[in-house]
Amino acid sequence: MSKKEKKTKIKTKTKEVPRPTKHQIISFIEDSPAPVGKREIARAFRLTAGDRIWLKGVLKELAAEGQVERGRKRRLAKPGALPEVAVIQVDRIDADGEVICRPVKETDGQPPIIYLKPGSHRGTAPGEGDRLLARLKRLGDGTYDAQIIRMIGTGPARLIGVFEPTAEGGIVRPTDRKHKSDYVVGSADIGKARPGDLVSAEILDTRGYGARRVKIVERLGRMGDASTISLVAIHQNGIPVEFPPEALKQSEAAKPVSLGKRTDLREFPLVTIDGADARDFDDAVWAAPDGDPKNAGGWHLIVAIADVSWYVRPADPLDRSARDRGNSCYFPDRVVPMLPEKLSNDLCSLRPHEDRACMAVHMWIDRDGRLKRHKFVRGLMKSAARLIYEQVQAARDGNPDDVTGPLLEPVIAPLYGAYEALLRGRAARGTLELEIPERQVILGEDGHIDRIVPRQRMDSHKLIEEFMILANVAAAEALEAKNRPAMYRIHEPPPMDKLEALRQALEGLGYKLAKGETIRPDHFTGILAKAQGTEKETLVSTLILRSQSQAKYSPDNPGHFGLALRRYCHFTSPIRRYSDLLVHRSLIAGYKLGDGALSDEEAEKFDEIGEHISSTERRATVAERDAMDRYTTAFLAERAGATFTAKISGVTRFGLFVMLDETGADGLIPISTLADDYFIHDEVNHALVGERTGTTFTLSDPVVVELVEADTVTGGMVFTIIEGG
Repeated sequence: MSKKEKKTKIKTKTKEVPRPTKHQIISFIEDSPAPVGKREIARAFRLTAGDRIWLKGVLKELAAEGQVERGRKRRLAKPGALPEVAVIQVDRIDADGEVICRPVKETDGQPPIIYLKPGSHRGTAPGEGDRLLARLKRLGDGTYDAQIIRMIGTGPARLIGVFEPTAEGGIVRPTDRKHKSDYVVGSADIGKARPGDLVSAEILDTRGYGARRVKIVERLGRMGDASTISLVAIHQNGIPVEFPPEALKQSEAAKPVSLGKRTDLREFPLVTIDGADARDFDDAVWAAPDGDPKNAGGWHLIVAIADVSWYVRPADPLDRSARDRGNSCYFPDRVVPMLPEKLSNDLCSLRPHEDRACMAVHMWIDRDGRLKRHKFVRGLMKSAARLIYEQVQAARDGNPDDVTGPLLEPVIAPLYGAYEALLRGRAARGTLELEIPERQVILGEDGHIDRIVPRQRMDSHKLIEEFMILANVAAAEALEAKNRPAMYRIHEPPPMDKLEALRQALEGLGYKLAKGETIRPDHFTGILAKAQGTEKETLVSTLILRSQSQAKYSPDNPGHFGLALRRYCHFTSPIRRYSDLLVHRSLIAGYKLGDGALSDEEAEKFDEIGEHISSTERRATVAERDAMDRYTTAFLAERAGATFTAKISGVTRFGLFVMLDETGADGLIPISTLADDYFIHDEVNHALVGERTGTTFTLSDPVVVELVEADTVTGGMVFTIIEGG
């Protein structure tokens, strides 16, 4: 038999294996305990070398659709899955001694639970806060097993709590609810703490089975005083408060700038518009009709921003401190600023009638709000007035005061004219229009809580927002035009799993979300419009909000889904956001605007910096929300037994969360307090359903509740249902 005949014979005996479907590939990736590569997929489905190009194309499609996620070395996993090797942190040690960890790097939604495998450590067992490099294995229920590769270091070994004396010394009751029990403090470790003091305590032992011990290292104030509420959130979330001495020294030495080579903008009556309680003014605006006859109905706008980059240079003490903080944090009674007060409240605050260094952008838009061109300058400006939102809105509505009266026609009216054009542009883009109500704590003169009210949102607020969005778009376009690094503000479309869950939930409510086509923000806006004014409006809005990805910072640009923008970065608040300072520096480098330009070393670290400032932003958000919840709990603490109208804001297997209509306060209704029935958690329809009675509690249902407990230490509230369901 010839060689040719042998080859032919072998070929005819080879059985052709059908190619797998997309669903089969996705199932294989999701069921794998660790991320997989093309080689493992090809081997599992017995694909040939000739199938490689086909497989590569299919995997690329799945990644683009968000059905799988590429990670390290282009290995694939279920969206949101953790990598095979990751840095994790010990979150707590439960009552059975099991070590429970969480990923250090951000995850969308609730971080998965990671169990440290028994016997995976040598020597001293890891304790709360310790960081570990570990090999992860995904389990069937979405949790992970972790095998320690090496210890990286101990985490924060302190907690915040309230000191109470005992016969043997005392206890510290933690303010953070994740600590399941009190800590013991010996008489020699009490220091100057008095009963009821809010204290910072060093954890002496987290690894034993007995009572855990702490040493009090700092008195923070009297628990129950309104002034200590923000302190709990600040210390508990590890927000830096004190500036390094070298940073303070540098800021104190800073001086006002002169015109020099800057563009003189003092002829333009720029104004700042902020809240009445604003402590820094870092953006000013101006508008006038465009005089170009080719742009009839168009507008010329200027947005001027404090020139922080002049005072804070790459790698200097102020820069290192600002990068560490990432952003300012805002609380009802104080601000924890990103920059020292000499800069944030003085030299970089655009005070009226004072020369101030600025980075400014001229922008020209057409009658429909489309950006036609822009020009960035480094200038010197002088604010014509410091205005507040209510004052500007009143002037627009026909009630000017002594300050806004002279400014109404030459300054305020053109601002609103340009704003109306920008609104037309926003509508044409089809942005996601989610109105999220905010709460505002009003403090009395004695510092105690006077009331908690919904924060007003007027056209004057929206005007400033639209001007800032336009300036941010111009900055991103300018950096791309110069091929310069940009720290984009990105917001990706909802992940496929959240989108599918949303689609099912909306269908149950009678709303259809497009399937089989690329999702756009106006798909959601259309559904919101249909639900407006109906009893389902709150539920639909909540479901859509919870399906969204979290916005973050990145040098890579997938666009901003919510704003329906292809490119977007933050330019308008370098006093309070480090991302904006980086954008200013890159613009200075690209347009050769002088000193303080972005360094090559900084540009190379944009990936790392983007992750860091995204995490500091989340830290600030958590702290600000925590403080608001604690203020609300303190405000309601004396009203135990009172009833309130509310809406169900969350449905879980262990109970319901409700939000009070009056204050926006959140609290828990434990499942054990519901009607005498066994309740089943319906995840798709966001409901608890009674197995025997059929009683159903659904997300956004109106209810009447009674306040059972308001714990001012942890900030938690417990309610029981009186009516509803």
